[in-house]
Amino acid sequence: MKNTLTRYLGFTFSHLDLLGLWLGLLSLRLLLGWDFYESGLEKFHGTNWFTDIQDRFPFPFNLVPPEISWQMATWFELLGGIALVIGLGTRFFSVSLLILTIVAIASVHWPEAWSSYSELLQGYGFTDNGFGNFKLPVLFIGMLLPLMLMGPGKLSIDHLIRRKFH
Repeated sequence: MKNTLTRYLGFTFSHLDLLGLWLGLLSLRLLLGWDFYESGLEKFHGTNWFTDIQDRFPFPFNLVPPEISWQMATWFELLGGIALVIGLGTRFFSVSLLILTIVAIASVHWPEAWSSYSELLQGYGFTDNGFGNFKLPVLFIGMLLPLMLMGPGKLSIDHLIRRKFH
C-alpha cells in the first residue's frame, strides 16, 4: 500500500515529514501568534479587570499585584505573539504562554462549581452558559506543546540562528 500511495501521490512519507517541519509547525506558530497578539492588544487598549479575579488566580500568581499581572499578561501575549509568528525564542514563549493559558483556565475559563464529570464537560465549549468555557485554551495548550517539544520548525529565525552557530 505504501508503494501504491508513493506511485500515485509522487512523494514518500518522509517528504510529508519534511514538509511538516517547514509548514506544519509554521501553521501552529501563525495561528497561535495571531491569537495571542490579538488578546494582548485587547488588554493593551482595555482596562485592568484582573483586580476582580485575583483571588481566583492559582498560587503563586495570586500573590502578584493585579497591575503587575495585567502588564505581564499583556506584554507576554503581545511579544510572545510576535515571537511565535517569526519563530524567535519559540520554546521560551511557548512555555510562557502555556503557563499563562493554564492560569487563564484556572481563573477565568474553569466553571465556578461542578459536582460531576458530566457537568465539568459542559464547560468544554466556546460559550459560557454557567459551566465555564475552557475548550479554546485547552486547544491552545495542545498547539503549544509541539512547539515547546519540537521547536519552531525550519521556517523560523530560531532555525537560522541554530544553523549559523552549530
